[in-house]
Amino acid sequence: MRTGESLPAVGEVLASLATGLWQWSTATGLVTVDAEAARLLGLPAEEAVLTEAQTRARLHPVDWNEITGVIQLAVAEETLAEVRIRIMDDQGRVIRIVRSRSKPSFDPVKKAYELIGTLQEVTEPRPGTPAGRTAVTGDWRRSREAFLLDAGRALAEARDTEEVLRVAAGLSMPGFSPDGLAVFGVEGDRLTVIGHHGQRPGDESPFTRMPVETDYPAAEVVRTGRAVYLSSPGQYKERYPLTWPMASHFGRQSWAFLPLTVAGRTMGAWMAAFTYPVAFTPDERSVLTTVARMLAQALTRAGVAETQRELTDGLQRSMLPTLGPEIPGMTLAARYIPTGGGLQVGGDWYDMIPLPGGTSRTKSAGERFALVIGDVQGHDVRAAGLMGQLRIALRAYAAEGHRPDAVLSRASHFFHGLTDSDGGVDPRFATCLYVEVDPVTGVLEFARAGHLDPAVRMTDGTVLARATAGGLPLGVDPDADYPTTRLALEPGEALMLCTDGLLETGGHDLDTGWRRVRQIMETHEGDLETLADALVQAVHGPSSHHTTGPLADRREDDIAVLLLCRQGGPGYGLDTSAALPRLPVRRTLLTVAQAEPERVAVGRQQVRELLHDWDSADQVDSAVLLVSEMLTNVLVHTDADALLVAEVTGEPGERRIRVEVTDTSDDLPHKRRPGELASSGRGLVLIELLADTWGVAPRGEGKSIWFELYEPPAGSGEVA
Repeated sequence: MRTGESLPAVGEVLASLATGLWQWSTATGLVTVDAEAARLLGLPAEEAVLTEAQTRARLHPVDWNEITGVIQLAVAEETLAEVRIRIMDDQGRVIRIVRSRSKPSFDPVKKAYELIGTLQEVTEPRPGTPAGRTAVTGDWRRSREAFLLDAGRALAEARDTEEVLRVAAGLSMPGFSPDGLAVFGVEGDRLTVIGHHGQRPGDESPFTRMPVETDYPAAEVVRTGRAVYLSSPGQYKERYPLTWPMASHFGRQSWAFLPLTVAGRTMGAWMAAFTYPVAFTPDERSVLTTVARMLAQALTRAGVAETQRELTDGLQRSMLPTLGPEIPGMTLAARYIPTGGGLQVGGDWYDMIPLPGGTSRTKSAGERFALVIGDVQGHDVRAAGLMGQLRIALRAYAAEGHRPDAVLSRASHFFHGLTDSDGGVDPRFATCLYVEVDPVTGVLEFARAGHLDPAVRMTDGTVLARATAGGLPLGVDPDADYPTTRLALEPGEALMLCTDGLLETGGHDLDTGWRRVRQIMETHEGDLETLADALVQAVHGPSSHHTTGPLADRREDDIAVLLLCRQGGPGYGLDTSAALPRLPVRRTLLTVAQAEPERVAVGRQQVRELLHDWDSADQVDSAVLLVSEMLTNVLVHTDADALLVAEVTGEPGERRIRVEVTDTSDDLPHKRRPGELASSGRGLVLIELLADTWGVAPRGEGKSIWFELYEPPAGSGEVA
């Protein structure tokens, strides 16, 4: 029968039973109704051919959308499509409710549905009655739609298989909720139980490693890709007599087994079991089918993500070193946390390199080593690959015995020459901080390529950023120079090297991120390992004592942290698990060469940071001013370099700062009386006015000028 032809005489029989007959072809977009069906639709009681738009105008908008979903479900499950429909008049009022039952088919050539079915008026049950509780109403549909939206969002946000199963177990379906769930997977020709809920641990054992050919509902679903609904124990026992004894002791009354299908492939089955009878109406089947589809997609995403995490975590771990054996007189700790996005691989790295004369297996006092930390631009596999190549190159240049500046110069030339897969020059660059360590003297020699300056935690807990000379990032200029800076790590002091991810993650810039990190380091009471944990916890939550820690989705950048503490200070033994010391002394040292007048500003900043918690702001300004005068005088009135040593001793409220500037010139300074318009000559006058005490002392070669300031008691309001 074609659309538009007269309906058969059976329509007259159905009309006598107040049942209308209708036919719908989505290919032509026409709906043919007999007289009774037309009457039920609120039209004149005569046979008619309607367009989809004319038909849709007679139905409640929500119910029209419902019909499409039920038809697709019925075709997929090869069952009847049954749905309740509200019929509307021209004013948009509901005039009656009808039940539609049809047998849909799908033409893959036309990609269209063909349906023929019946319409019959039903009486809307009264609220509160058993029928009223199970009726398919607009409120039920709205609840179902809200449930599916919430369920879809929760499953989409689940990050791993365990979380997907936890979300599935917590789903409360509108009108009916299973009390037992199980998710089956397939390995080869056998079923596996991925997870379950509502059963005791171990209850899944009989169903694990079950052959797919077994006469069991989940196995049939996997074989056929079609859902199985069992509304009663009798149906279960009749259809699956062999495996019914395995399910009977759970005390369930109804079961739904649905395929978990992704991209046309059945990857497993989902069981929803109920302790009360469920009829599995088309609406209930529609909900279960939709949840099964979302569950299959969520499990697939979680599986892919877990595979990627396992792969990339192994990749990162293989590229990062262990810190090796203990170094006499030194303690080391390191953390690496990959970014939370993409493949979770990136270009941050750190390394510890034995220098010529030492080995990676044993170290004795006096054997030097190098610490390296760096960041290759990007957060992808390419960045990780470049990082691995650069790390190997740095190790090779260091092993050849080159000094820090030469190591970075050669590494920059090497990195500039790396090409991408197309043969062109890769525009990426890398920042790097390379430091050579003498564990006996504590002398550190730095070379820096566009990286963050190091920081030092002094023995009283004060943390200062130590300015170091630097050059361009590696790879920008193959002929770049990298000047070196020498610092001394005092016994009990700790050095921190990090990448910018530690500072900038969490919405911080370099300044606010540095203040956050400094506060953590200054208030920390534990050893070096717990300090490393505290630093990464501030960004992404609890970590571990491993090289890498848990992943977090909100991190914007990789994080690498490398800590080095020199042992042996007063009150600090050689126990690597001992807490970092807190002694009432802090010290900074800086050399200002004649050719580096810009380092006078570095000296001012070092002194200001040294006094960051000083009670008198006026005294801090005075100390900074005097340091600037003393260093400038050396550069202007001598041909020598200046050595600045600043030291704070004592307890808060009773502290003293002593600043001493030494040079190799034998010319002693003299206090002069400059005129009002003179541009110089006021240095000693200022020292005399602002310092509590001061002096000039000749040395074996050269001289030193010094001053001291005494901190007023807290809250005294005294000003120097």
